[in-house]
Amino acid sequence: MFNERLKGKTVVITGASGGLGEQIAFAAAKNGANVVLLARNLEKLETIKKTIETTSSIKCIIEKLDVSVVEDIPSVFKKIYDEVGPIDVLINNAGYGIFDEAHEATLKDIQGMFNVNVIGLIACTKEVLTFMRNRQSGHIINIASQAGKLATPKSSAYAATKHAVIGFSNSLRMELAPYNVFVTTVNPGPIATGFFDIADKSGSYIKNIERYMLNPEKLADIIVQSIFTKRREINLPRWMNAGSILYSLFPRLVEKVGGKAFYKK
Repeated sequence: MFNERLKGKTVVITGASGGLGEQIAFAAAKNGANVVLLARNLEKLETIKKTIETTSSIKCIIEKLDVSVVEDIPSVFKKIYDEVGPIDVLINNAGYGIFDEAHEATLKDIQGMFNVNVIGLIACTKEVLTFMRNRQSGHIINIASQAGKLATPKSSAYAATKHAVIGFSNSLRMELAPYNVFVTTVNPGPIATGFFDIADKSGSYIKNIERYMLNPEKLADIIVQSIFTKRREINLPRWMNAGSILYSLFPRLVEKVGGKAFYKK
């Protein structure tokens, strides 16, 4: 399926050096968009850029950016506006998690997750808001998590960051509706990427949920097909999202019944 709405548009992706961000870059380029890839690892970005430019006529720009260093964000986005032009789509994909029980989690790790997952995301979003409002066109896609809807043990800090992303996105969606700027929140369950190399150092969680993991390439295609539509959320897998909905209605019941399953991490 080809998203005609993307042809010739400029899509900026944070955390684009691997995993879901890399697959979104490939999918967006395949659908005719020019892509701007932001991440800390320039070497990995160079490899992705080479792949995109040798398999298509798409323009691929790469810039080094650690979104937790918020003072660097304005200059990087200014460079994009100066060299590429208007940003049509911003995909806030940069993020990470560390699975620890609250009493074990260090403040350094908690602050690090908030700096990347929340503050960095908001800082990048602020760089496009005025332009998109003035043009009355654009789409902001924030990669959150099912953890932002249904928190489980050993993910209190990570879940808190994703709760924040969902809350920010919901408010932003209403603010931007009069300006024809769309906001979509992506709430995936576990994805088969390098995320768990950091989040689950023991490897026990991966063993427990491996067969339920989402394919990042398929998820990226779904995300790209949603660009420039009014889709409010993308929630996958469906059975996990059903659990989130059930939890919002019957939290005590879900916590009681799902107790042992929640400790799979």
